[in-house]
Amino acid sequence: MKLPFVLAKRFVAGESFEEAAPKVQYLNDQNLKLTLDLLGENVKDKETVDRTVTAYIDLLNGIKKQGLLSSISIKLTMLGLDIDIDYCRDNLYQLLDVAKKQDQFVRIDMEGSPYTQLTIDMFKDAFAKYGRHVGTVLQSMLHRTLDDTRDLAELGADIRLVKGAYKEPSDIALQNMPAIREAYKECAKILLDKTPFPRFGTHDDELINWVKDYTVEKNIAKDRFELQMLYGLREDTMIELTKDGYKTRVYVPFGTDWFPYFTRRLMERKENIWFVFSTMFKK
Repeated sequence: MKLPFVLAKRFVAGESFEEAAPKVQYLNDQNLKLTLDLLGENVKDKETVDRTVTAYIDLLNGIKKQGLLSSISIKLTMLGLDIDIDYCRDNLYQLLDVAKKQDQFVRIDMEGSPYTQLTIDMFKDAFAKYGRHVGTVLQSMLHRTLDDTRDLAELGADIRLVKGAYKEPSDIALQNMPAIREAYKECAKILLDKTPFPRFGTHDDELINWVKDYTVEKNIAKDRFELQMLYGLREDTMIELTKDGYKTRVYVPFGTDWFPYFTRRLMERKENIWFVFSTMFKK
């Protein structure tokens, strides 16, 4: 049985771009830049992948036509990575051809650990070909991420640093929050030192305040990095950060395949669980 969308509406802007569009425009009106994310992952059939590629090209064209302050984010398993690597790469390059032609940007999301090396390898190939039009994501919770950060920073890659939302075993990932935060800070130092414009995705006040304090200490300008949060969480904070002169961005997911994303958001904070259950009893 498909769960009602009302459960996910705090974290997902709509089940279609048309439904999400008013919220997108509202956020842009608050001087917040966006990344639009058509939800979906682990697609196993080419027909669905081909429809997804078309939908993403339409999204890029729509962003351009409507003059929205937005990039897009994609998952490689939505572009056929589970089917064939070369097929996935061809689909990614279709999107990047459009993005480059229209001076847009595509973020390759990081998925669970079975895909980490595949994602980094495909990103490196794409970065060599498309440069500033493509970036990727690193998760500080993984043991390997400090080395990956050093590696990609040497290329000057556009990196979004997050803690990580996937449940991973202890041999692959850190399991306690203080250690994850410390790893995040070490990776952030490298990105601020070695890359032109790092992006920091977090709702964690300790990390937000650390980034602000560290950049002041190192005389790094507010317009040399970006603070990012997810749609539905701490919008007022993002508006205040923007007013304070920081570059900001909101990740705005939409689409019918929202359940895996919704589940990860729900598990991150007990307050999120309470919010969802409380909405079930509202008219």
